[in-house]
Amino acid sequence: MKALIQRVTQASVTVDSQVVGAIEHGILAYIGIGHDDTLQSAQKMIDKILTYRIFDNEEGKLDKNVQQEGGGLLLVSQFTLMAKTDKGRRPDFGGAMPPDQANTLFEQLVAYAKTQHEQVATGQFGANMLVKADNDGPLNFILEVQ
Repeated sequence: MKALIQRVTQASVTVDSQVVGAIEHGILAYIGIGHDDTLQSAQKMIDKILTYRIFDNEEGKLDKNVQQEGGGLLLVSQFTLMAKTDKGRRPDFGGAMPPDQANTLFEQLVAYAKTQHEQVATGQFGANMLVKADNDGPLNFILEVQ
């Protein structure tokens, strides 16, 4: 499982002109689910995202996580993170879990996140989403778990 996380001052997801998920200050996390991912790897990813220290402490050092900061978490499914891009000029999405299985696992990931953190919002799985974010820093990190 892969995640691209961004520290944001605000972020939202719109589908068909309706905002389906939004947060203020916090983390926007794009989640890529691969063939071998499980509920255990999903839980490990959420634990890592929630405890990853990307917020400044009083001295300006990256030392606080989103829970300590009191920020929101916006989770967006993103199969393109699983693309192989090392050869050719077209991405190969063969590493992504099939959509029906990935949707089930993504829903389980979201449910687990909601047990671990109060402020959780999501995009809409499989939809054409318009994601807006004010990236703070900018700070972006790619996280991986097995």
